[in-house]
Amino acid sequence: MNCEESTMWSRDGIFRTCLRGIYSCSWKRSREIKQKHVCCWFSFLLLVTVLSLGWMYICFAAYNDHDDVNWKAFKTLSVWVNWYMIVVILSAVLASYCLLFLVFSLVHISMKEPLALHWLHKVLFMVGLVIVVLGISGMSHYWKEEWFTIYLSLQATAPFLHLGAVGALTIISWIVFQSYYRAQSSVSKVSIIGVFMAVLVIVFLSPLLIRSPCLIDKLPPKPRLVGHRGAPVLAPENTIMSFNKSVECSVEAFETDVQLSKDKVPFLMHDHGERFLQRTTNVDVVFPNRTYNRSSDFTWEELQKLNAGEWFIKTNPFWSVSSLSEKDKALAREQKIPSLEQLLQFAKEHNTSLIFDLKNEDEDVCNITFRTIQNSNISHNLIWWLPSMCRQNVKKHAPDFRQVYSNASSMKLEYWQFLNVKYNALKTEGFRLLDKNMTFNVWGVNERWLFSLLWCAGAGSVTTNTCHILKDMSQPDWHLAPYVYNIIWITTEVVSLLVMLTLFFVQGKARNQIFVLESERTVPLLDF
Repeated sequence: MNCEESTMWSRDGIFRTCLRGIYSCSWKRSREIKQKHVCCWFSFLLLVTVLSLGWMYICFAAYNDHDDVNWKAFKTLSVWVNWYMIVVILSAVLASYCLLFLVFSLVHISMKEPLALHWLHKVLFMVGLVIVVLGISGMSHYWKEEWFTIYLSLQATAPFLHLGAVGALTIISWIVFQSYYRAQSSVSKVSIIGVFMAVLVIVFLSPLLIRSPCLIDKLPPKPRLVGHRGAPVLAPENTIMSFNKSVECSVEAFETDVQLSKDKVPFLMHDHGERFLQRTTNVDVVFPNRTYNRSSDFTWEELQKLNAGEWFIKTNPFWSVSSLSEKDKALAREQKIPSLEQLLQFAKEHNTSLIFDLKNEDEDVCNITFRTIQNSNISHNLIWWLPSMCRQNVKKHAPDFRQVYSNASSMKLEYWQFLNVKYNALKTEGFRLLDKNMTFNVWGVNERWLFSLLWCAGAGSVTTNTCHILKDMSQPDWHLAPYVYNIIWITTEVVSLLVMLTLFFVQGKARNQIFVLESERTVPLLDF
């Protein structure tokens, strides 16, 4: 290092030098740095950062339904892996990388450093943009119902996003005002302040559009819990161990899936169709090279030879196995496929209701399932009858069964009306059902934010994989009276506006004091 370089290092300082090195991969402050299309590249970086943060938000909001992605991947690859978590991790890395360099850019502007972004970073930002666009396009094409989940998540987070946006604008206003005073032309000054004011007005007025069920004066009762295939995060799904774990959550009902074996024994299994036993049993080991595309390919005796728990320990589908005790792990490895009769006896012992789907819904399956329930002597008011097949016959011979419907249009005008819908089907049924004296169970609810939102909306019960988490919630994650929220957002914006006005005048006064020094600088600056 020669004398001139040593002097330059000393004058710049280690922080400035390292910042420049990371951003432009050049450790020296060169007077010959060429800054072509600097404003365009900064705008591109800002765009990619906003899109990547938006995509990361989408990934986190849609995590409630991550099993949908894992299931589709399993059907294609025949390997059960938490693919969605991999997507979330990659999205978080991309968003963090973009956000970090946006912060670096703002610091460069503040410190009057040239924005000489290295070509490698430019390539990576382009790749990031392609990834985000492909992700959004793929979701819109293959998983478009999930956009309503994003809409619901905005109802849950909009007040906090608004406050965060106000805080961010307040912080970066210092740099915006700095750029305004440095701008040489009136057009640049008007552009800078005009764009900033437009964004400011949009953010400040956005609470007028916020409609959240959690902005309420009186909180409805907490929704009751229904164990989806038991407690599949804590034990292998649709096993007695899983239902026992859900009992520890004080669930109101068990949700399960019923199929019929070759010798007409109703048993519990969700997967159906081609290779329906592959995911949750060791069928390929016990019956190698055997074709099994429907439940009637196996007798009950053959099904009992299968292990229905080892897969859970090996694949760790919810990344929860490490939280289990050694005793629970050993118990999980011993689980078998249960019959409907076994679950009925278990439900009777614990006075817990039962709701189920028939995966092969025809008259034979329906009638045998109904007879099995009748023969179990379980109290009829514990049965929530969901299958539409043979409903009239069931109502005739078991009038005390609670009839449950999957959509409002199929419901009859009865003394009590019970609707069972997926949470994102509320876009068609709507929370307005609360005004029609209906009870409804919402299924597919696994995340706290969604449970909180439905709690505020007045859901009667929810079907969940995570009863162990939701049972401990004594209140929603947040809820506010509308007038309290109005006070918060108006106060926040007034304080923010006062701070920004103060920064604007401080910047103007400081700019006048250092005008002479500023004119002596020869390094080109970013002129917005």
